[in-house]
Amino acid sequence: MRRLKARDEHALQELYDALAPWVLGLAYRILHDEDAAEEVVGDVFVKVWRHVHKHDPSRGPLVPWILSIARNRALDELRRRQRWWRKADRWGRAQGAGAGEEVANPGPHEAAVPGWPLHREVHAALATLPDDLRRVVTLAYFEGLSHSQIARRLQQPLGTVKTRLRAAHHKLADQLAHLKDWLE
Repeated sequence: MRRLKARDEHALQELYDALAPWVLGLAYRILHDEDAAEEVVGDVFVKVWRHVHKHDPSRGPLVPWILSIARNRALDELRRRQRWWRKADRWGRAQGAGAGEEVANPGPHEAAVPGWPLHREVHAALATLPDDLRRVVTLAYFEGLSHSQIARRLQQPLGTVKTRLRAAHHKLADQLAHLKDWLE
């Protein structure tokens, strides 16, 4: 952190080497588009470089801050695309284009990161969550849905969704506490 704030480009390179696979995996999981996910990775590290002085260590470690930037950037891109598709759909209907034709999405897969030390532990921790908690975490962090969208999809009250996310966060934090040194 000190080196980044001192504008040490080697520190940025080290950070990129360590975190880019995670940022890419998160962005791909939300966008389902490799090119767009790679663009998010670049945007995230540019933002980190430009705004590292705004990170407050008392509010949390650097890694989760970077991953939240990545998630937010990927969600922004997803929303932009959704707006574009809605506009294209309205225009197509207005032009009398054939409704109902859908473009197939690529099959879902995650960005593979062989040997990444935390990947297995995070997924193992997720697997220990009860189904109701794991489902809301998956929808929020891997599919990029907002709390309201999750509530609608699961047909549950918004308060229930928020409570489950909070409970899942606490359980995951406890299970992954041994990784805290790596995250700071």
